[in-house]
Amino acid sequence: MEKIDSLDRQILEIISQNARIPFKDVAAECGVSRAAIHQRVQRLIDLGVIIGSGYHVNPKSLGYRTCTYVGIKLEKGSMYKDVVAQLKKIPEIVECHFTTGPYTMLTKVYACDNEHLMELLNSKMQEIPGVVATETLISLEQSIKKEIPIRTEK
Repeated sequence: MEKIDSLDRQILEIISQNARIPFKDVAAECGVSRAAIHQRVQRLIDLGVIIGSGYHVNPKSLGYRTCTYVGIKLEKGSMYKDVVAQLKKIPEIVECHFTTGPYTMLTKVYACDNEHLMELLNSKMQEIPGVVATETLISLEQSIKKEIPIRTEK
């Protein structure tokens, strides 16, 4: 990966706080032209440093009142890719990680209520070949949500 310099880091710090900030405002804060900001941001996208932009939708506004983390144990770790392919078909699963520790996988799942969650677990997730056990942790409140800090150069 190409080196990220101090201007790139300054740009990332600004736009990670507000992705909708106009480039002219970023340029003014960084002391460079708007064209320079546009070129830098495009380069950071091309390098895979910036991996997305858009709006975050509040799940509760769509009726998803229950946020859970479901640990999944697989019969064999080698079944991971096949299980992921099946989990991708379940729209309420918004994250999936291959993990170390007590679970083979950890997923983040949104459900409308406990009945919906039970349906997702019993009729969908636990029915996937290779899934031998699940453990559900219900999030009572999300206390922190932020972007990773932009580290200074070393």
